[in-house]
Amino acid sequence: MKKTILIADDSESVREVVSYTLINAGYEVLIGVDGEDALKYLNGKEIHLVLTDLHMPKMDGIALIKEVRAKSEYKFIPILFLTTESLSSKKEEAKAAGATGWIVKPFVPEKLIETIQRVIR
Repeated sequence: MKKTILIADDSESVREVVSYTLINAGYEVLIGVDGEDALKYLNGKEIHLVLTDLHMPKMDGIALIKEVRAKSEYKFIPILFLTTESLSSKKEEAKAAGATGWIVKPFVPEKLIETIQRVIR
């Protein structure tokens, strides 16, 4: 069975590159154009990983992580931040909210897949 990954990013080009990379690696991909849009997928559907941007309109990545962690069926799924932000204070805030890891943009597709394979069992 394919593993499902939810992407939340307000950049269309990033969504395209990430989803293309993930689909080619054999994953099923769900796409939210921001944190709020991504929440519609958290309806009991099995999701194996969330990949979220930090800076997004309506709901940023940290608020999204808190929403995901508040839902019992998604409390323990891996959440990776995909962002241009490199401030350690933001990393700490993301970790405190429940992020599993951090990938800095621009990313290398092979490294993205490698990281995802490490955190998805």
